[in-house]
Amino acid sequence: MFTRYGYTTIGIAAIIFFICISLSFFINNNILKIIFISLPLLIFVFTLNFFRDPNRTPPSKDNVVVSPADGKVLFVKEVIDVRYINGKAKQVSIFMSPLNVHVNRIPIGGKIEYLKYFKGEFIAAFEDKSTEKNERAEFGIKSKYGKVFFRQVAGFVARRIVYELKEEDEVKVGERFGMIKFGSRVDVVVPFDWEERVKKDDNVTAGETILFEYSKK
Repeated sequence: MFTRYGYTTIGIAAIIFFICISLSFFINNNILKIIFISLPLLIFVFTLNFFRDPNRTPPSKDNVVVSPADGKVLFVKEVIDVRYINGKAKQVSIFMSPLNVHVNRIPIGGKIEYLKYFKGEFIAAFEDKSTEKNERAEFGIKSKYGKVFFRQVAGFVARRIVYELKEEDEVKVGERFGMIKFGSRVDVVVPFDWEERVKKDDNVTAGETILFEYSKK
């Protein structure tokens, strides 16, 4: 299964591949012919791999925040959030390599209360300063357990953020909402009283891995 966000790119890669195969019949040098076929084939296979979109099963409990992205946890830290949480908070940042699934998913059910898009630079996504300087989209969800903030951050390779959300949308945990094309980073920020369930260097899966849990009182 492939994401619809990649149909155009997959189509272009396929056309280039088949054009190169057709032209290879007119090349007499075998080494050059192999290169002429193998390079676009590798690009086509990489493109298919990048835009894959497997189904995911979110946790059955609703007092959790799941990962919006596949990847590795860069860090778990305490922060002061002034955008949406408005106070002391906890943040998990996830780095997506070009080999990860890049479709992003909703971390918790609720209503989109906050949404902003920022043009910016393309610093390497694993750099902490990329949060403030890079192109990014920020979202705030009001859930039954409180506010949850998350953002898509473009990286050095990733040059396009895609999302299909708007303010006042009602969303469900694990729903697809967009992607960041070709590598990137996602941050999730929750109020300080939530308990983290991952640590630095953990591998996480979008829509399934629990990042934070709220202890019901």
